[in-house]
Amino acid sequence: MLDVAEHAGVSKASVSRFIGDDRALLSDAIALRIEQSIAELGYRPNQMARGLKRGRTRLIGMLVADIRNPYSIAVMHGVETACRQHGYSLVVCNTDRDDEQERQHLALLRSYNIEGLIVNTLGHHRDELHELQREMPLVLVDRKVDGFDSDMVGLNNPQAVQMALDHLQHQGFRNVLLVTEPFDGTSSRIERVNSFHRHIAERGHLTGAVQETGDSLAASLQTFLNSPSAGPKALFCANGVAALACTRALRDIGCRLFEDVGLIALDDLDWYPLVGSGITALAQPTAEIGAQAFECLLRRLRGDDTAARLLDFAPVLIERGSTRKVGGA
Repeated sequence: MLDVAEHAGVSKASVSRFIGDDRALLSDAIALRIEQSIAELGYRPNQMARGLKRGRTRLIGMLVADIRNPYSIAVMHGVETACRQHGYSLVVCNTDRDDEQERQHLALLRSYNIEGLIVNTLGHHRDELHELQREMPLVLVDRKVDGFDSDMVGLNNPQAVQMALDHLQHQGFRNVLLVTEPFDGTSSRIERVNSFHRHIAERGHLTGAVQETGDSLAASLQTFLNSPSAGPKALFCANGVAALACTRALRDIGCRLFEDVGLIALDDLDWYPLVGSGITALAQPTAEIGAQAFECLLRRLRGDDTAARLLDFAPVLIERGSTRKVGGA
């Protein structure tokens, strides 16, 4: 900064004003000289040092349960885009679905002096989240935490399940197997399964069961396909990871996609149109979910102290060949 001041023939305080929030206090001539000197000298301010001095780092933290999950990547992209548009940078930590990693990353993010935190959590560290919330605003994405009062942004899971079953029933399917990743206390998975059971119980023309992914998935799908049924069968995959696991398992057991069984999946991934006649999807508006998570955080940073809000987005049905009309429905 001193080099810039000497090169421009101005005071160090003027350079500080130029790169800070007080540029309007400088005359146009002085501002131009400083700008030219910065360009010629290749000066880059130390943003972290400036942030610490002012009590602001313009860093937003994001805790992700599983960065390999396509949903997590898509939401993270939405958050990062919104951060960039408002002059913030995003620091991301991946817990790899490990409780101890989550605990360590929460402490690490705190040490970075982040201004706010967006959390896609396993939900097992409520006390640590409460402690952080006393220091900064927090927003939850996709997954709720019992007893934790915070803004929450995600999918309207009961609506998504209803849309999937409405579509399958309309297309003529009568026996539905919901395939989900293991619950592991994940609120969104539990919510989808509970909604599935409730809707199946309310519908006289549908029967249903639930299967978790894992080593026995292929055998379980074979049993489902071989079992007697009152009508055509379909799989309802509760997310993109389950959809991939089912597609692999169906291939392994020699199932004809999608003649022997229908398939609808939450999330809409790039590979869905490439499988057979294409996989019907319930697309989550991940970019909007990520952007709204940051907008909620930004409002809190600007002093909004109203009651915590729940923002549930509706999915969009994208029909493909995996749920073509069957049985004369």
